[in-house]
Amino acid sequence: MTQTESRTALVELSDVSKHYGNVRALEGVSLEVHAGEITCVLGDNGAGKSTLIKIIAGLHQHDGGTLALEGEDTRLSSPREALDRGIATVYQDLAVVPLMPVWRNFFLGSEPRKGAGPFKRMDVDLMRRTTHAELLRMGIDLRDVDQPIGTLSGGERQCVAIARAVYFGAKVLVLDEPTAALGVKQSGVVLKYVAAARDQGLGVVLITHNPHHAYLVGDRFVLLKRGTMVGNHERDEITLDELTRQMAGGNELDDLRHELQRTQGSGAV
Repeated sequence: MTQTESRTALVELSDVSKHYGNVRALEGVSLEVHAGEITCVLGDNGAGKSTLIKIIAGLHQHDGGTLALEGEDTRLSSPREALDRGIATVYQDLAVVPLMPVWRNFFLGSEPRKGAGPFKRMDVDLMRRTTHAELLRMGIDLRDVDQPIGTLSGGERQCVAIARAVYFGAKVLVLDEPTAALGVKQSGVVLKYVAAARDQGLGVVLITHNPHHAYLVGDRFVLLKRGTMVGNHERDEITLDELTRQMAGGNELDDLRHELQRTQGSGAV
């Protein structure tokens, strides 16, 4: 038994299914998330990635299979319960208020207060200091935490969200396509902080459609297609080329290539 196998997964889905009426969103999907590791979930639009996120985040309950948190079978009833159990989800559109300063967004909904009675107020100095220190601890040297978060780049906003989840005690960090709308440089910045969260002992679920980004940081790879799992690999079991091939359609692409070659050949003069 390997060291990984001997440890209890922070999150484990076994043959999980989800249906919306007659629509099969997920069928028989399994994955594991371990502390200090990154599990990448890959798939194109409509593959079932969003449904998987919603089940782990407590937005929707699964219809079949099991969801276990640290070995305990669970049915999460709400995002609040998931957060209380240590699961923080950072969605692609980011729940930030663009005109508010970085420190206010960092503590949004969890603002520390000082004083008593009618004199109780937000501890702004503490929030400023803490935000700067926590970002710095993640390697983000943001000189002015008073600037509106909307002035930051997309990659920087993602990094603030990751640092916030780490600070508030997340055990599992679920990231919904964090590099989807970013260029190469900004994607690299985000992946650096995803790796930093892993190195701090979090279990990370990275949802992506980009096998190159996944392979840079991933320890496990789950491939979805039309709601079903078409691949489940550990890093030492698959190469980037094979991961890309499976993600792109594999045998379907080969069949298409042969079909196109026959079509082109039949039209030749």
